[in-house]
Amino acid sequence: MSDLITIQNFCDRNTSEPMICSFETETISTPTSPILHSMARIWLINEGEAAVLINNKEYCLKKGCCVGILPWQITEVIEVKKPITFYLVVYYYDNVNEIIKTFYNPGSIEMSILHRITAHPMIELHDRAYQQMQILFMQLEDEVHEMYTADEVEENEEDRALRNLFITNKLVEIMLVLMRYEKKTKKKWETIDASEIFLYLYSHLNERITLEQLSHKFYMSESAIGTYIKKTTGLSFFDLINEMRIGRTMNYLLYTDLTLEELAEILGFVDGAHISKVFKARTGMKASEYRKTYQRIGDRCRISDRKVYYEIVAYIYRHYAEDLKGSDLSRKFGVTMKNLNRILLYQVEMTFHGYLNYIRVNKASELLLTTDKTILDIALEVGYNTEKTLSRNFIMIRHITPGKFRTNMRFQGIENI
Repeated sequence: MSDLITIQNFCDRNTSEPMICSFETETISTPTSPILHSMARIWLINEGEAAVLINNKEYCLKKGCCVGILPWQITEVIEVKKPITFYLVVYYYDNVNEIIKTFYNPGSIEMSILHRITAHPMIELHDRAYQQMQILFMQLEDEVHEMYTADEVEENEEDRALRNLFITNKLVEIMLVLMRYEKKTKKKWETIDASEIFLYLYSHLNERITLEQLSHKFYMSESAIGTYIKKTTGLSFFDLINEMRIGRTMNYLLYTDLTLEELAEILGFVDGAHISKVFKARTGMKASEYRKTYQRIGDRCRISDRKVYYEIVAYIYRHYAEDLKGSDLSRKFGVTMKNLNRILLYQVEMTFHGYLNYIRVNKASELLLTTDKTILDIALEVGYNTEKTLSRNFIMIRHITPGKFRTNMRFQGIENI
């Protein structure tokens, strides 16, 4: 992809305060240019027929189709047979994701919204399900419209709080319908498309991401990744990271009382001064002013976050090679095992064991490609007691044995990246 892609703005409307979501009815009559979306969105197709690319994969849109687009995914309508008319909801993915996993998932079931929508971004609703979804969208439209015009009429804090709660519930209902009606096919192991780099970056912003790490993850050279990002977005690798982190920073300023220094550690900035500089350049407003102006929305929604959440994730990432046990981690951070898994499900889309194995398998993959160590030695180095345990978890995550992974990747010349 050589043409520059437009990056969608964080907010679609100019309002007196940040919105939980926006709602529009749109029509597309001709093919569009590619757009890289910084915010999540949902389309409900009501009329027409068209073909759309979502991260370079083609889907046919027609009446009854519902499309979930995650932050930092690319869409492009490539063919319009009949003009499509659809409801468009743009929302803050992180907030809805946290609400579902914290308040609507009391059993801490392992549930990855990001992974499921990535695997099946479009679903076809049968007549009854489509009608139910239409009702949800229309109810959401009415309430969002009232939110837009709230400044023009007298409204007390309780009324505004109830409206926020209603809108949040409707967003959750729509997300749950998307997940319930997804196709039941399993996603096979395949070569990762370069366009997935953006979503990977977005979901790992709390880490100190480097081009070297991306090179190993996507089996591309550092220069190739840098060039792809520049040609696609017009931004350098570091400018793109800052653009993504500012979106996250807005949410944390609204919904937490974390200091700028704490946010710097969580979101991967150098320090608090770095956040201030980048935030002011991007938004034209100081971070402290933004928080002071819009903090009351966080009070209405009662959304909270704590530094310990990120400390848990960081601790597992740094100590993966040790004999880590969930019970030990629970005692260390003063949380129950149930709450530990709930925290990790929100933060990294996995339970404790799932996240630990994910890190170990990723580290083992790097060692398989960059060293000549035996599989047993690699297993021991990443924290497993036996080669068999590594192989079992490797197959579960990579859908291939460690030996075949090493042979196939080296046969393609990947070890020289």
